[in-house]
Amino acid sequence: MRVFFDCRYTRYERHDGISRFTAGLVTALAKLQPVTMIISDQRQLSLLPDLPWVLGPSPTSPREPWMSRRLNILRPDVVYSPMQTIGPFGRRFGLVTTVHDLIYYENRTPPRDLPWPIRLLWRLYHLSWAPQRFVLNRADAHATVSETTRKLMVEHRLTKHPITVVPNAVDAVLEGGVARSANPTRDLVYMGSFMPYKNVELLARGMHELPGYTLHLLSRADERTVTALTALAPTGALRFHGGVSDAEYARVLSTATALVSASLNEGFGLPLIEAMAGGTPVVVSDIDIFREIGADAALYFDPRDPKSFAAAVLRLEDPAEWSRLSALSVKRAGDFSWDRSAAALLATLISVYEARQTSSAPG
Repeated sequence: MRVFFDCRYTRYERHDGISRFTAGLVTALAKLQPVTMIISDQRQLSLLPDLPWVLGPSPTSPREPWMSRRLNILRPDVVYSPMQTIGPFGRRFGLVTTVHDLIYYENRTPPRDLPWPIRLLWRLYHLSWAPQRFVLNRADAHATVSETTRKLMVEHRLTKHPITVVPNAVDAVLEGGVARSANPTRDLVYMGSFMPYKNVELLARGMHELPGYTLHLLSRADERTVTALTALAPTGALRFHGGVSDAEYARVLSTATALVSASLNEGFGLPLIEAMAGGTPVVVSDIDIFREIGADAALYFDPRDPKSFAAAVLRLEDPAEWSRLSALSVKRAGDFSWDRSAAALLATLISVYEARQTSSAPG
């Protein structure tokens, strides 16, 4: 079985969420099955494993709708993409694509780093479910990163094809595996974007109820965001890091009271398991996906109420409660691994391959 893995969403210098998912999953899958990577820029190789690769167009290129015709020449049996938008027209191979979340049907502001034509198409794509159904039904099967998103896909009848849950996992640099015995600081950590649905404003307001605490905002924020959030919080309560390396991220987490998030909608919640893997408790909004990821290892609050957020954080001032959640966090994070996710994906790839072999066999 000739498997090709679409790695064209990999960044050049530092991973974002899709890029990290791509690198972690292709590395683990290659332990189980020979894989050829599809890239669009050789600089991507610096963040990918040492595997065979082929060069294709950028996934945002006008040529993308005909990507399958280019791949036909290479004669893959099955192609896997960590997104759902790989060009399907004219394909002669099995195709498995990925839906990470359905956030942008409720929050239609597209990612800010996309070119304006792509941002426009993004908005149009999410005006109704019809374009998503059209795209998904041109593949053979799908992966998604959580049971919460899988249920939403079924609820909205987005595809007639099988859907397999292939969760995110933690990179080695953030793995800890040992519960922390003490909480030495009053530092809270936020890792994520500042899109409206992330609801970071509530965290800033909640700092009025948490004197002596500091909220570390690790991701890069523009000047307007820094000004707006600073105005909502007590003086000196927020620290903007402007982006951090993986090593710095791990260091800040290793001494934090908790990782926090007030997000109103997510497809997974990778920062949760990144924190929990090192024994750092998480205090997060009470939404379905965070309940799925955090289970009994997290503390939950009403994402519309700053006092609810603060009350959850203050529970961690009890050393016994903090230690209990630290131990539960490590145990819960252990349920997520790239090897386990790769095994689930491989089973789906094999299923698609065998189904196509059967359908093409002489009758």
